[in-house]
Amino acid sequence: MGPGAGSAGSGRQTPGRGRGVVDVVVVGAGPAGVEAALAAADGGARVVLVDSGRRVGGQFRRQLPVEFNAGKPERLQHGWGSFRKLVDRLERHPRIEVLTESSVWAIEAGYRLWVQSGAVDAVGREMQAIDAKAVVLATGAYDRVLPFPGWELPGVYSAGAAQALAKGQRIAVGRRVLLAGTGPFLFPVAESLLGVDAEVIAVLEANRLARSARGWLSDPLVLPGKTREAAQYAAMFVRHRIPFLQGRTVIAAHGRDRVEGVTTAELDKDWHPIPGSERDLEVDAVCLGFGFTAQLELAVSAGCKLGQGPDGGPAVEVDQYQQTSQAGVFAAGELTGIGGADLAAAEGRAAGEAAAAYLNNQMPRASRQVAKGKRFAQALAEAYPIQPGWRSWSGDTTVVCRCEEVTRGQIEEAVADRDVTGQRSLKLTSRVGLGLCQGRVCSRTTAELTGIQADHRRPIAVPIRLQDLANVEEL
Repeated sequence: MGPGAGSAGSGRQTPGRGRGVVDVVVVGAGPAGVEAALAAADGGARVVLVDSGRRVGGQFRRQLPVEFNAGKPERLQHGWGSFRKLVDRLERHPRIEVLTESSVWAIEAGYRLWVQSGAVDAVGREMQAIDAKAVVLATGAYDRVLPFPGWELPGVYSAGAAQALAKGQRIAVGRRVLLAGTGPFLFPVAESLLGVDAEVIAVLEANRLARSARGWLSDPLVLPGKTREAAQYAAMFVRHRIPFLQGRTVIAAHGRDRVEGVTTAELDKDWHPIPGSERDLEVDAVCLGFGFTAQLELAVSAGCKLGQGPDGGPAVEVDQYQQTSQAGVFAAGELTGIGGADLAAAEGRAAGEAAAAYLNNQMPRASRQVAKGKRFAQALAEAYPIQPGWRSWSGDTTVVCRCEEVTRGQIEEAVADRDVTGQRSLKLTSRVGLGLCQGRVCSRTTAELTGIQADHRRPIAVPIRLQDLANVEEL
């Protein structure tokens, strides 16, 4: 392995100093990033792979900490054998250096990436600048959660957070857990919760069977590869007697200091609650997943052009070789549109190969796997659309920005009474999006409630201590 690197599957790597200009920096070590790093290195490039996690794999392949000494990790992961082979290749590859527990907090013109390394939120994280000839961005996406009264209560989680705690720490978010949202991501989250002995009392799918079937049947060729996986999850639901209710969702959460119960309701085709269909359930945790939103901060800082993903959300535009509008900057995975792990891995391989070819002034090859994966992504988006009726779940007093406790009424008042026309002025007049998450959770919701386009420009992409920023030295 390259200078200053350690085990890709275990703890944090020691960032190397004086490495000179790196051929390719890959940001993100999920399915896309791992494949991109290997493909670029196989093409002759010297690669630095940077990820904020303690171990590679991202959310999809989140591993237990080394100190857990897991005896049978294959029980926590689908396809563990193939993933282990990838990790072994990372560990042995002479041209790959892996920096875990490391975050890229800024990217400058000329492809200088600023990296902070060390335990998350620790004081005095190590700072360094890495100059690259090419960059592959594989930063992934955030969970999307739609607001309703009480969603800010402790005990209400995003589905991804619940899965991360279960897979990465063996922690159950509650004893009686309800899952609600739309899309097949709810299934592996339920599986992860069952694995830590939580009782999943129901899974609520907001879209109805007829709509989902029409979406999948819009391209029948994408179905055969997923039928076996679907059958396995169906068997899991039967075995654990988990109700799977379609056309229903959570419209309110109740409790004093934390969630104690929820109100669910049946939805019409546009997701408006049907009067008289309300039902109360006792729970101590709720997990919500309404798709994902691409993590765009670094791509925007690099000047990459944005477009729309299959689900209508913002995404980085790429060509058939995964190159963005900026020469030498490639993007892969959920950053270019939500499409699942298989598509992310295929895009990662294509991006890594293209980055190596770019350095050698060669023409890369287009990927058939990417084309096939994009067809699946389009069918997925058509099978599980977000319908406009979700806006009716909230009222004037419903919190939209949890960090700053800004309500929907306050946001709409700023737009109506203060002549707000842009997101920056909306932030300054209502404080929406000014909290710790910097709008990652609420910006897309706010944009759809107000019609004011979200602005993903953040010169500092992740939280950083002012003391650490003050100690940065030009390298």
